[in-house]
Amino acid sequence: MISMMYHHLNSDRCSNEYGIFEEHLAYISQHFTSVFPEEKLPKKPICLVFDDGYFDFYKFIYPLLKKYNLKALLAVVPKYILDDIELEDEKRLSYEHNDLFKNYQNGTFCTYKELKESGERGLVQVVSHSYSNKNLVEDDIDLTIELKKSKEILEEKLGITVNSFVFPFGKYNQRVLDETKKYYKYPFRIGNGINTDFNGVNGVIYRIDGDNLKNGSDIFSFKNILKYRMKTLIKSIVGNRWS
Repeated sequence: MISMMYHHLNSDRCSNEYGIFEEHLAYISQHFTSVFPEEKLPKKPICLVFDDGYFDFYKFIYPLLKKYNLKALLAVVPKYILDDIELEDEKRLSYEHNDLFKNYQNGTFCTYKELKESGERGLVQVVSHSYSNKNLVEDDIDLTIELKKSKEILEEKLGITVNSFVFPFGKYNQRVLDETKKYYKYPFRIGNGINTDFNGVNGVIYRIDGDNLKNGSDIFSFKNILKYRMKTLIKSIVGNRWS
């Protein structure tokens, strides 16, 4: 089971060019079946995961998901989500990647109104990316706030059940993982590996980095898939190295 990681479209970092990304989704729609974690796996399953919940997801990516009838997880950070905002799209999209969090009051992230709309057709499942997007392995982190509070806010605001969690910056250790599993069934990490199913590898679901694509399909080449499978095999034997 392949899981993918993405961030932006048409941004300066951690991004993809719109045309290439549409080619990528078109290819996926023809060769895979997109799934959510709780679903029975089809023959060629793929789980698309978008990190952080930037406004460009609602503006550019969600319409493409509808066009190609693809499901995706959207991992969001409640601390930076507004209920709604009246501000022109151009302004909301005008910030560089490194300035998005400090300008969140200008709607650099999807609002709760937009998140609700995105989930109405059953193609987008909102999940947690922690409460405030902090490195969870640091000593001064309150895991109850980052894990439990995030889940509670999203469930209350959106009227959904949140069972998936995406580690901020891909950082976790055994203590963080154990605490995460008290609240979430499906923890996701970075890692460029392929999973047998949603049990993941050593209890964590690996994702392939889908930012900065060269074209629509190269990431799924035989050579790359073999590389991802080999990494997964090694990790399943030697275990994860904690970040």
